[in-house]
Amino acid sequence: MTLKLCGFAASNYYNKIKLQLLHKGVAFEEELVWTGNAHPKLVGRSPMGKVPFLDTPDGCVSESLVLAEYIEAKYPEHPLLPADPFQAAKVRELVVYLELHIELVVRALYPEAFFGGKVSDNTKEHVRKQLNKNVPAFASLAKFAPYVAGDHLTLADCAAAFHLPIAVSACKLVLGEDLLASIPVKVYSQKMAEHPHMQKVLADRKANNELLSSLLAAKK
Repeated sequence: MTLKLCGFAASNYYNKIKLQLLHKGVAFEEELVWTGNAHPKLVGRSPMGKVPFLDTPDGCVSESLVLAEYIEAKYPEHPLLPADPFQAAKVRELVVYLELHIELVVRALYPEAFFGGKVSDNTKEHVRKQLNKNVPAFASLAKFAPYVAGDHLTLADCAAAFHLPIAVSACKLVLGEDLLASIPVKVYSQKMAEHPHMQKVLADRKANNELLSSLLAAKK
C-alpha cells in the first residue's frame, strides 16, 4: 500500500506535511478529503474529523505534529530535524510557537479575512493583544539565516512557509496592520518560493482554493 496524504491543499497543515514529503523524496499519493463533515471516509480514519491525516500501511495517523514526527522516523533520508537532540528540540520549539502562539491565535480572524464573515471587536482586540506578546517571543527564537532555524531547511520551515504569510494577510485584512512586521516574512517567503517543491505546493494550493471557492459559491 502506498502512503496517502489525506486532506485538501488549501490547508496550511496539509501543505506543511506535503512539503516535508516532497523534500524528503518520499513516494506518496494524495487523497482529497474535506473536513467539516461526519462522512466515514473522514471520521473513520481521523476521529476528530480533522485533516490532514496519513493513511499508512499500518493504519491511519492524525494530527500534523504527529504526522511530521512519523515521517521523520519512518523515512530518515534527507532529515528535516537535526541529529543533535538539543538542536532538534529547538526546531520542534519553533514549530510549537508558530502553531500555538501565532497561527492558532490569528485563526480567529479567518472568518472575516477569508470567508465573508465577521468577527467581534473583542475578538480583534484579543488577537492584537496576544500577537503583541507572542510574535516577539517567536522572533527571539527564530534566526531567518536564511531559514527559520538557521542555515538548513527544517520542519520549522515546512510550517512557517505557510503559517506566516497567511497570518500577515489576515492581520492586514481584519486589523488593518501587520502585527508580524518585526519578522522578515516577505523576504523569507521569497526565499522559500525559490524551492521547486514549494512552487509545486503553492500551485496545487491555488488550484484547490479555486475549487473550494466554487463549491462555497454553489452553496449560496
